[in-house]
This record gives sequence, C-alpha cells and structure tokens, in this order.
Amino acid sequence: MSIVNELSAKVLSGKSLSYDEAKELLNIEGNEVYDLLFFAHKIKLKFIKKEAELCAIIPGKVGRCPENCKFCAQSVHYNTNVKLKKIDGKKIIQKAIEVEAQGVERYSIVNSGYSPTASEFEEVLDIYSEIKAKTSLKLCASLGVIDEERAKKLKKAGVTRYHHNVETSRKFYPKICTTHSYDKRLKTINAAKRAGMEICCGGIISLGEIEEDRLDMAFEIRELNPDSVPINILTPIPGTPLENQKIISPMEILKTIAIFRFIMPDVSIRIAGGRITGLKDLQPLLFLAGADAMITGDYLTTHGRKILDDVEMIKHLYQL
Repeated sequence: MSIVNELSAKVLSGKSLSYDEAKELLNIEGNEVYDLLFFAHKIKLKFIKKEAELCAIIPGKVGRCPENCKFCAQSVHYNTNVKLKKIDGKKIIQKAIEVEAQGVERYSIVNSGYSPTASEFEEVLDIYSEIKAKTSLKLCASLGVIDEERAKKLKKAGVTRYHHNVETSRKFYPKICTTHSYDKRLKTINAAKRAGMEICCGGIISLGEIEEDRLDMAFEIRELNPDSVPINILTPIPGTPLENQKIISPMEILKTIAIFRFIMPDVSIRIAGGRITGLKDLQPLLFLAGADAMITGDYLTTHGRKILDDVEMIKHLYQL
C-alpha cells in the first residue's frame, strides 16, 4: 500500500496525522501527486458538508500601514504607489447587497493598519449592523489587532467570524515581518475565540519558504482549532522586498492544498489571493485538491475574477 493510501485511510477513519506522517507526503511527486489530490478530495467529501462556498471582501481602509510585512503593497515601508484611501460606508453596504445577489455567502470588511482607531471601529460597527439588517450574508471581519472587548462588540453587530492570519510558520515569520511578533498574532486570534467568534486563520505560500515551513504552518494553525483556513499564494508586488520572488508551480500549490486537507480534514480550506496568477488554468482543480471555499471578486489592491465567472466555473465542475 502506498503512503498516500495508508495515510488517507487513517484520516478517513477519523484519526489525525502526526507531523512525521504528514512530512512523508512532502516526498510525493510525479503521478503520485494525482493520487494525493484524489484522496484529499475524498477526505473533503466525507468531513465537509459543502463542496464550494464563495466569500467576498472589500477594503474599508487602504494603505499607510505602519507594519513591514515584506509581501504587502500597503506598507509605508515600501514604495508601491498605494495611497491612503477610505471606502465610503454606503458603498460597502451596497456592495454587500450586490455580491449576495450574485451567489456570495460570506462578506468581510478588511482594514489596513495595525488596529482601528476608536472612531474607525465605531464606524465599522455601524456598517456591519446595517449589512446584517439588509442581507442574509454571513459576516466576517479582518481589522488587524483587536482585544476581546472589541471582538464582543463585533459579534453583537452581527460578525460571526474573525480573520487574522499567522502568515507563515513561526520559524520563517521573522524573515517576513519584524514590526510585530508571531505571538501578537496569536493573541488576537485567542481574543476573538474567547469572545465566542469563529476563527479564520491561514497564511501565504511561496514567500520563499521551504516545504517544511508550510507543513509547520499547517500544524501550528491546527493547534488553534480554526473554523476556516485561507491559503493565499504570493502576488509579487513591485516595490516590495518580494517583488522578484519566484512563484511555486501550480501543481506544487495544489499539492500544498491537498496536504492541508490531510492535516485538517474537517476545517474549511479557503483559497484566497493569488489563485489567478498562481494556479493559472488549473483553478478549477483547487476544489478537487481538497479546498471547499474561495474568495471571489477583487482583493485589496489587486483585481480578481468576476463573481459570476467563478459561479459558472463551480457549476461546470459539479454538473453531472
């Protein structure tokens, strides 16, 4: 029995993989990768009720972030020509109504910066309350560092899930960001959990890390018991330190998604930024590699695919 068959049987029986077991999957190559994708899909079908969920994000505030994350177009430390901009609350609410009509189920405001000011936070609460009143969307938030008190206020306003990534493995993290720590990120995640919110926590691949870093990140995230794990693929932004970073191949991306599914069989795995340039023509395969959700529409400073195009793609993928 191949290692893929052996480990998939263990996961399908309801048992968790150890780090050493999952590490063996890193050695899978060639045609065996297709076996890995097949069994990742099979694991998804057993543990996840929905085969595909669409979510959309909208920036509430763009640019002038004081942090120095090396991948980010919004950092003040790099010359990326991204200017400070705040999106009007009425536009955010109208966009929520529009994306719901197109098939989106989740919607999140994403603010640049370390943490919202008092006035920014109150404004966001008002916007979320109105979106809740006017739509049936499941509401998420990605506002940077928050404490338990703010998390409770967001929940009261209708937000059920908080997004805050670890970005990469603890070991590789200092090579990506030095203005705030990995533990600071965990503090925000745990504050949201204590407030009774669901957690969306993932990271970015193809930052220059090695495969073991991706594996470490997966296990570190698993320890947080998240509800959703977004996987981003780096989009090299001119002006950032990673502007010339080579992107891993589409098949390596799919392999990573599959391994995450083996490690976290019952958690939503959500493909986020970078899928268009990273996966190229293989985008539909993300759902056959273990993913069950993706962000559709535009991102923060980059364009995405049209929502209706993604809806059509999903229909074709599961149409029998």
